Amino acid sequence: MNFTRWSARFPGTQRRAAARRTDRAGSPARRGEGSVPAARGAYAQPHAPGTTGQGDDPAAPPGIPGGPPAPTAPPALEDFSVREILGHLPGLVALTYGTDHRLAYVNDAYAAAFGRRAPGGTAAETCPELAELGLLPLMDQVLRSGRSRTVKSRRSQGGGFYTVSCLPVDVPAHHGHPERPGGGVLVHAADVTDHAEAAERLRASERRHRQTAVTLQRSLLPQELEQPDDLRVAATYQPGGTDAAVGGDWYDVITLGAGRTALVIGDVMGRGVRAAAVMGQLRTAVRAYARLDLPPHEVLQLLDGLAAEIDASQIATCVYAVHDPNEGRLVYASAGHLPILVRDEDGTVRRAADPTGPPLGTGGWLHTSGTIALPPGSTAVLYTDGLVERRGEDIDEGVAALERALSGASGAPQVVCDRLLRSLGVTAEHDDDVAVLVLQHPSRTGPDAELFHNAALDLLGGVEAAPRARAFASGVLSSWRFPVELRDLGVLATSELVANSLQHGTPPMRLRLRRTDRRLIIEVTDGDDHLPRRRRAETEDEAGRGISIIATIASSWGCRRTPGGGKAVWCEFALPG
Repeated sequence: MNFTRWSARFPGTQRRAAARRTDRAGSPARRGEGSVPAARGAYAQPHAPGTTGQGDDPAAPPGIPGGPPAPTAPPALEDFSVREILGHLPGLVALTYGTDHRLAYVNDAYAAAFGRRAPGGTAAETCPELAELGLLPLMDQVLRSGRSRTVKSRRSQGGGFYTVSCLPVDVPAHHGHPERPGGGVLVHAADVTDHAEAAERLRASERRHRQTAVTLQRSLLPQELEQPDDLRVAATYQPGGTDAAVGGDWYDVITLGAGRTALVIGDVMGRGVRAAAVMGQLRTAVRAYARLDLPPHEVLQLLDGLAAEIDASQIATCVYAVHDPNEGRLVYASAGHLPILVRDEDGTVRRAADPTGPPLGTGGWLHTSGTIALPPGSTAVLYTDGLVERRGEDIDEGVAALERALSGASGAPQVVCDRLLRSLGVTAEHDDDVAVLVLQHPSRTGPDAELFHNAALDLLGGVEAAPRARAFASGVLSSWRFPVELRDLGVLATSELVANSLQHGTPPMRLRLRRTDRRLIIEVTDGDDHLPRRRRAETEDEAGRGISIIATIASSWGCRRTPGGGKAVWCEFALPG
């Protein structure tokens, strides 16, 4: 059998043959690319257009007998019409020449946008739209420097936006036109109106979103700070600049009764409406826990569990402090927050030391309380990290700068707030939001000091301590020149509080009377930590009416556990006028 005849029909043979033909076509010798030019030229056989010639093989490589003609050389750049190309560009093109920018050419897109322009006139006269876009000074600069310049999103009076590039071009001297030598400027403008309007809509949406967050943030902050009798307080909140999202900074001042005041400042880590919403929930919880009159570390312990329930992905720093005018100090607890600073009357600045626990929401930490003295004439500052934190600087450097600024800051609390913001370089374009809370324990002298008095009596002995307490209260209230009606109510309240302590408390017992410019405070402490509660006494009951009587005659009353063990029960009377 003739295998040569039938081998082309076997499977796979056709593929191998095609591969061999490809290899032969890739060889320089097979393509007619040998080293002898005469040999290559001998194979170039002319044939009629549209035909392959006598015996041509279409599958044969080009440049050899029987193959297609060799490819022609590519056209040169001079073969293209630059005018035709510029005329079909979708961008706006104008060509000027000379130092006064005389117009040489505008393309169809330019004419469609601004109308036809006659060549030969200066750009300032012929093309006022170039002046509207502020391009004439730029064209002068391009012509002098020989370097291209680009400006983005320039707005014309017609409302369109254009991104314009000005490129220097050479203008050769024409025969008979010596005024044309020198350079020119090619102005190419791309219409970016759609992009500019989309960007403006996006910016407007971001402004609305930011304004919503700022409005929410401010609405969740106290609209008016409570002003305690013994402290002067001011606070400032400043959101970050337009490029910074609103954070979760907050502050609050809560009067606890009996002259005591709770102060709190915190910062939710995060930005936008979400952080503001978490901040609002934490602030509300702080006010609720403060009404329990718990020690600061117990308040933070409750907040820690609540923060994890609100949003496990959000953590917050917070410092909670309580001021008692009878003790002249701040008792505080901190959850990852920056230290409290206190400026004494002589300008010395002290920094609250530890304890500081981890931020709220981390869980598993037992917070503890610390103390820092706040004597008369001193000023305390609570703040968030936006006041002292700077990129590229250690935060301790910012706290040290705040200490230096506070040492020279005097005046009313609001004045101190403003001075600290200026000294730390906080402007309207600051990259983070800032909250500052300033409280002052004023040093009172003269007539102002006559409005604040304290008197205390240790309740020794048994039941005979009650009449001594009533006599003491009557004499003190008379010396403070209270009206007879208020003096009688004060003596009655003293009698009920002392009787309640003698019956249910344990030694040591102490009666304290305090007068401020706005109220009379009566407080009794003892060694038992069982807190009394108001209840309805039945007709046949011989006890249980004391707290109800106090709640009826006093403006407010309350009780709390004292740090050393025991409790304090108090009531307040508002002073007339």
